[in-house]
Amino acid sequence: MKSTIRLADDLHAATKQLAAQTGRALTAVIEGALREALMRRRLKKRQKPIRLSTMTGNGLQPGVDLDDSAALLGLMEPAVD
Repeated sequence: MKSTIRLADDLHAATKQLAAQTGRALTAVIEGALREALMRRRLKKRQKPIRLSTMTGNGLQPGVDLDDSAALLGLMEPAVD
């Protein structure tokens, strides 16, 4: 089926550039983008919201650095003698 669409100049230029870089026709790039957008909508509707468990307490222990995975592992695992 043929349709005429109007694109903003910058979007048209970026799409043409992507088509040239990937060796695809402009139509194929636009179809791919539309298919991806429609699939995301379908998947988003099907996904159940994620529920995260939370714990009560006083937050992080003093001296705990969440960016230091080795130190965290040392705190979580008992020392082996």
